[in-house]
Amino acid sequence: MTELTELKKTPIFPLYEKYGAKTIDFGGWDLPVQFQGIKAEHEAVRTNAGLFDVSHMGEVTVKGAGSLDFLQKMLSNDISKLKPGKAQYNIMCYETGGVVDDLVVYMIAENDYLLVVNAANTDKDYGWLAEHATDSVNVQNVSLEYGQLALQGPNAEAVLAKLTDADLGALGFFGFVDNVEVAGVQALVSRSGYTGEDGFEIYTKAEDAPAVWEAILKEDVLPIGLGARDTLRFEANLALYGQELSKDISPLEAGVDFAVKLQKEADFLGKKALIAQKEAGLTRKSVGIELIDRGIPRHDYKVFAGDKEIGIVTSGTQSPTLGKNLGLALIDIDYTALDSLVEVEVRNKKLQAKVVPTPFYKRAK
Repeated sequence: MTELTELKKTPIFPLYEKYGAKTIDFGGWDLPVQFQGIKAEHEAVRTNAGLFDVSHMGEVTVKGAGSLDFLQKMLSNDISKLKPGKAQYNIMCYETGGVVDDLVVYMIAENDYLLVVNAANTDKDYGWLAEHATDSVNVQNVSLEYGQLALQGPNAEAVLAKLTDADLGALGFFGFVDNVEVAGVQALVSRSGYTGEDGFEIYTKAEDAPAVWEAILKEDVLPIGLGARDTLRFEANLALYGQELSKDISPLEAGVDFAVKLQKEADFLGKKALIAQKEAGLTRKSVGIELIDRGIPRHDYKVFAGDKEIGIVTSGTQSPTLGKNLGLALIDIDYTALDSLVEVEVRNKKLQAKVVPTPFYKRAK
């Protein structure tokens, strides 16, 4: 018999029951898929504000005199463009151009960076970074020290402003302030998120996260589970590792080439492979699709053009905001023009779909 591994729990876990959470095993973590219901939670974030426990995300620090050169080698974006108080979306690649992970880099100070990585990839990412580290950098996995909350939605700033003296209005997207007080505890507050809405990510010591969670939920804010987190990020066309990105899907194919600076001087891992892929021309890429026939495209469903299999659905759902059955699909480049007709195999039936623009949802400024 195999021994059952106990699921990991975030610092907020003891409070889940109080708010009616239904939890599931998510990559070895016991996390809420929903509290009140996915549609209600999705709508709360689009129209008001919602609070996510994202303390399962991984945190890795990179410090030391060689930090900038090291990160320039390990990551696809141009780290030299960062300054303290700014964050940046990045792709970490294998030599093949496939993706180790997508992550966010926070520049705390000179030679002091915080990397926030996907929960399921934390150990792999830390191992990859540590394996390539030189004597002039110190790489530490500090995930257990952190709690992380995401307050998202059009009213996020108004809510958070009641709990902090930090000048939130001065923070542009991916700007952050460190060592500020939120609900009486020290925090790093970043204007960022994974929903397509305005919002903030709040990093605290693990033991301080429950106090911030409770304080925010007193402000007419709903707690939000993984179900709505996925539908929100999907509508905004934000890639999910393991679906839109993987070791077998390059960032160019996934459409996150804005974070890949092939012209930067530093030779990052995967750069040669990605340059070769770009020069040869992509053979497939990620597109949005809308089903014309009735049915919902789901992850890993096959996509066809006539009898020819041309790719797979990487994510799909019925969009709560738009009421349409939509998918993201990685398909043969010859069928990626807007309005191209394709078919999705749903339960052994081929349903007609068409290629549509992404993101499916864009918030009004």
